[in-house]
Amino acid sequence: METHTSERVAATTVEAAPDYLLTPPETMGQRLKKVGPGIVVAATGVGTADLITSIVIGTQFGMTFIWAILVGSILKYFLNEGVGRWHLASERTMVQGWQQLGKWATGYFGVYSILWGFVYGATAASTCAMALYAVFPVIPLWAWAAIHAVAGFLLVWFGKYHVVEKVMTVLIGIMFLTIIGTALLFLPSFGEFMSGFVPRVPDGSFMLMMGLIGGVGGTITMASYGYWLAEKKWSGPKWVSTMRLDSKVAYTLTAIFTIAGLVIGAQFLFGTDVNLRGDQGLIDLAGLLGQEFGEPMKWVFLVAFWSAAFSSLLGVWNGVPYLFADFVQTIRQKKDAPRKQVQETDKAYRFFLFWLTFPPMILYFFGKPVELVILYGALGSLFMPFLAISLLVLLNSKKIDQPLRNKTLPNVVLVACVAMFVYLGGSELINILFK
Repeated sequence: METHTSERVAATTVEAAPDYLLTPPETMGQRLKKVGPGIVVAATGVGTADLITSIVIGTQFGMTFIWAILVGSILKYFLNEGVGRWHLASERTMVQGWQQLGKWATGYFGVYSILWGFVYGATAASTCAMALYAVFPVIPLWAWAAIHAVAGFLLVWFGKYHVVEKVMTVLIGIMFLTIIGTALLFLPSFGEFMSGFVPRVPDGSFMLMMGLIGGVGGTITMASYGYWLAEKKWSGPKWVSTMRLDSKVAYTLTAIFTIAGLVIGAQFLFGTDVNLRGDQGLIDLAGLLGQEFGEPMKWVFLVAFWSAAFSSLLGVWNGVPYLFADFVQTIRQKKDAPRKQVQETDKAYRFFLFWLTFPPMILYFFGKPVELVILYGALGSLFMPFLAISLLVLLNSKKIDQPLRNKTLPNVVLVACVAMFVYLGGSELINILFK
C-alpha cells in the first residue's frame, strides 16, 4: 500500500512535498477566497454560443426554459466536479485515466485534440474579431482575428496561469456586469419568472431544449480543470471540499449568465420577427439595443460580446495545451519511469499553443474545409459522452479510496449525461452526414 501511494504521488507532482504541506481552508469564507480555477472554468465555458442560444430560446419561448438552464448547469457541475475529484483523489490526470481505460481512449483524444484545435483556433479568433470589427472597422476582420489569436498566445506564453486567471477574472466581471445589467432593463414579473422553473416542453422546442441543456458551460476545456487545480497547488484528497465549492461557484455564475441571456430574449424580442443566428446575431442585437436605448447601449453590449469571446479564447489557449502535453508525456512514458507534472514551459505545451494560434490563420482566408468540418463535428459530438463514460468508470474503480468514489447521485447524473449527449451527438452526426 505504501509503494502504491508513493507511485501515485510521483506520477503527477514535481517536488511534491511543498504542495502537500499547504493547508486547505476550513471555513466557507476561507474557501471562497481561494476560488479561482472555477472562475476560469466559467469564463472559458460561457461563450458567445451560450449567449446566443439562450437569447434565441427566450425570443421564441419566453421564460419557459429557466429550468433547462438549471438542469444543464447541474449536469456540467457533476462532470466538472468529477474531473476535479479524479485529479485530487487518484492524484492522476484525466489523460492518465484514459490511458488506464486503454490505448484506444488515449489515441481518440490525441486525434480529436489536433482536429479540434485547428478548427477552434480559427473560430475563436474570428468570433473575438467580430465584436471589435463592429466597433472599429478600420482594419479587416481577418486582421482583428489574427490580433486576438496572437494576443492570447503572448499572454499564455509569457504570463503563465496566474496572470491568465487575473485577466479572465476581469473579463468575466465585465461580461457578467454588462449582460446582467442589460437583463435588468427587461425584468419580467415575479410570476412570469417563476413559471420558468416549471419543467415543460412546448411543441417544436425539444431539440432546442436539449441543445440548451447540453451546451451550457463548455466541453473539452472541462478536462483541463485538474491542471488549473495543480497550478493553485491544490493536491490530494484533502482539497476535494474546496474544489467542490470552486465548481459550484463556476456553474452558479454560468447559470446566472445564461438566464440573463434568456431574459433579454424573452422580454426584449419575444413575439417579434427578429431572427438572430450565429455570432452575427449578437451584432444585430447590439444594433437593436442601440436603437431602443441609445448608442451607448450598443457599445456596452458589444463589450459584453467581446469579453465572452476573448475569455473563452484565453481559457482554451491556456487549458487545452496542458491536456496535449500530458498526452505526449503519457504515450512516451516508459513503464515505472518517474513522471513529472505538466508545465507551461514544456515543448509539447508550447507546440499546441502554437497550433491553436498560427496554422488556423489559413482558415481566415479560405474558410473551413468541408471534410475537416465533417470530421471535427463527428468527433466533437462524441467528446462529452466520452468524458461522462470515462468518469463513470474511473470514479467507481478501486483506484479511488471508498469515501471519494461515486455515490448513487453522481452515478445517476453521469448516466443521464451519457444518454443525453449520445442522443445529441447522434442527432448532430445525422445532420452533418445527411443534411
